[in-house]
Amino acid sequence: MNTGIRMVTRSRSRTPRIAAEGCGEELTPREAAAEGRKSCRPVKRPRKTQKLHVAYEVSNGEKGEDAEPLKVPVWEPQNWQQQLANIQIMRSKKDAPVDQLGAEHCYDTSAPPKVRRYQILLSLMLSSQTKDQVTAGAMQRLRARGLTVESILQTDDDMLGRLIYPVGFWRNKVKFIKQTTAILQQRYEGDIPASVAELVALPGVGPKMAHLAMAVAWGTISGIAVDTHVHRITNRLRWTKNVTKTPEETRTALEEWLPRGLWSEINGLMVGFGQQICLPVHPQCQACLNQALCPAAKDL
Repeated sequence: MNTGIRMVTRSRSRTPRIAAEGCGEELTPREAAAEGRKSCRPVKRPRKTQKLHVAYEVSNGEKGEDAEPLKVPVWEPQNWQQQLANIQIMRSKKDAPVDQLGAEHCYDTSAPPKVRRYQILLSLMLSSQTKDQVTAGAMQRLRARGLTVESILQTDDDMLGRLIYPVGFWRNKVKFIKQTTAILQQRYEGDIPASVAELVALPGVGPKMAHLAMAVAWGTISGIAVDTHVHRITNRLRWTKNVTKTPEETRTALEEWLPRGLWSEINGLMVGFGQQICLPVHPQCQACLNQALCPAAKDL
């Protein structure tokens, strides 16, 4: 006897998934029960970071949106503006030797540019350790014979010595003038260099002469021209943070704080002041004391 067997098949239904509260995933009822009383940890959201604004020193050629140059306090002497104003008043007449006989007054204004620049350099070379009146006299004698690169190279040493005498160290200057003139002819087509580095490389040309040559001959202010007058007076005024021993040390110290717009004025101003009032020996300190000008005057 055949017995009919009914096969009953159950279709497996998908177990519904329950979204756990506060969680970002769905769980089956069994998984939810297994979780029991466990609660989902809330998802941590990243905190907003605050932007720090930091000032730092920017190197050359480097630019940053939030970069600020670091402000470093610059040393400067007390009351220097008033002292400078007083010296300017005392020098307002422009009657010192440097005002009429300095390097900017010793060349032939009608000569070609190359010749003018050469004459300016030569007058500066002659002026070292020499009074302006003596330098001007030597330049007049040289110009009377036609002062050019070619004429100096054609002049023998003995004649050149007689023309520039009695400038200080005239024998050495004869040698330096001849050597420098030959270099200008060979390397610079008879002109003078247009940089301080090249100028000081010439025989007999120092930093003060180079900076003055740049200013007078080329119209470029490359630095403060510091000679013995500027060196002596600025130290007496205590315009250097520390006492300086050489004109070059003084130049470096002054350029660290003195506004660049005054660099071209300082040499002529202080040289004339040193020629008339702040003399190397027996300076006329009473004039400065009356003006409350020099803090060292009472000690000199």
